[in-house]
Amino acid sequence: MGGPGGPGFPLGFGQSKAKFQMEPNTGVTFDDVAGVDEAKQDFMEVVEFLKKPERFTAVGARIPKGVLLVGPPGTGKTLLAKAIAGEAGVPFFSISGSEFVEMFVGVGASRVRDLFKKAKENAPCIVFVDEIDAVGRQRGTGIGGGNDEREQTLNQLLTEMDGFEGNTGIIVVAATNRADILDSALLRPGRFDRQVSVDVPDVRGRTEILKVHGSNKKFDADVSLEVIAMRTPGFSGADLANLLNEAAILAGRRGRTGISSKEIDDSIDRIVAGMEGTVMTDGKSKSLVAYHEVGHAVCGTLTPGHDPVQKVTLVPRGQARGLTWFIPMDDPTLISEEIIFGDSEVTTGAAGDLQQITGLAKQMVVTFGMSDIGPWSLMDAAQSGDVIMRMMARNSMSEKLALDIDSAVKQLSDKAYEIALQQVRDNRVAMDKIVEVLLEKETLSGDEFRAILSEFTEIPVENRVPPTPQAAVPV
Repeated sequence: MGGPGGPGFPLGFGQSKAKFQMEPNTGVTFDDVAGVDEAKQDFMEVVEFLKKPERFTAVGARIPKGVLLVGPPGTGKTLLAKAIAGEAGVPFFSISGSEFVEMFVGVGASRVRDLFKKAKENAPCIVFVDEIDAVGRQRGTGIGGGNDEREQTLNQLLTEMDGFEGNTGIIVVAATNRADILDSALLRPGRFDRQVSVDVPDVRGRTEILKVHGSNKKFDADVSLEVIAMRTPGFSGADLANLLNEAAILAGRRGRTGISSKEIDDSIDRIVAGMEGTVMTDGKSKSLVAYHEVGHAVCGTLTPGHDPVQKVTLVPRGQARGLTWFIPMDDPTLISEEIIFGDSEVTTGAAGDLQQITGLAKQMVVTFGMSDIGPWSLMDAAQSGDVIMRMMARNSMSEKLALDIDSAVKQLSDKAYEIALQQVRDNRVAMDKIVEVLLEKETLSGDEFRAILSEFTEIPVENRVPPTPQAAVPV
């Protein structure tokens, strides 16, 4: 029998597909990693383990066998793992969890053995397993709860990590964005001793990341990386790299020698909201969209503590016919349509906004305890990514509690509706003027919008002088 892949594994199916780098330097160091300072601090210790293990073993310390990186996609987990190998000057193995499993039974376990055999031959080294949840899921969740191929692979991985004898110099680094579904045996001390959270960066982290990715790009004098960082909360490192690349492409397409704030602005719009469309020419529809968006802007600006408007535009993007860029709390636009055009002219354009306010109100009640029901979270299981868990959470709730939740959600939504209704009624003249200018210019900056609004009404003190431009979230 046998063959190229060994006994029982023709065509080399049993051999590891690990992308092995024998170079002592991966080309990546901690200087190339920005925005995740806490994670870097943890990994500097790992580098010390690899460089000077005797310093730790001399005092009886046990070198950690594994480090689990937990965080959303694009936050730099793979880059961090490469930086460890680069800083320590050791070989780097990388493989995706999904590459362990094939159609033949036993192939995954064989690949695990092959991978660790190579690692031991080249110790000290880093073994990086990306998306480990593909193979490290809790056992017993397969079809019929049986011991399927994935479970055999996981069992072999656990065995290999237990099999490190003494200080072998092998450190396993794994990455996942679903740590909640990993098998508990994988997370116990002696396997993945440490869990390091790699979350989306804060404003300081985003600024550092932009400096790294912008080091090879030419910017005009009007571009501030700090302002870009302020406008992009929630962006991962990969998102920020993509943003600067999109801006560079736009600058090249427009025949510019450098990236201006216009390219940055257009790139953020494109990434968040989609491709730019053609402005509608139908007068009534255009006016309706204008009042819809101005309704967002007016109610947000007159709500104390609300984030400032960055801009209001009638330029369509993606599925949206117009956009107001700020983070919305309430939904004012249905009200503005009712008052300006009458009940018979209320459109379905506010459907997404109504879904948003209902979702926010429900979160306030069931997750954050911000209602008369009580200061406790009601639906932990209902937030699960598992459909069956969500169904069980709903079924385990009493009928009265479900009715109380629905009532509390409606009360919050109704209260927000009444506040927005009064704001639009009180500022009808201001809205008419803003819409008139918006229809002419098609895009208003936040400063232009606030200048017109302040002619007709007093903007709350905390909203009067806006901070550096905030994140743009289309509504």
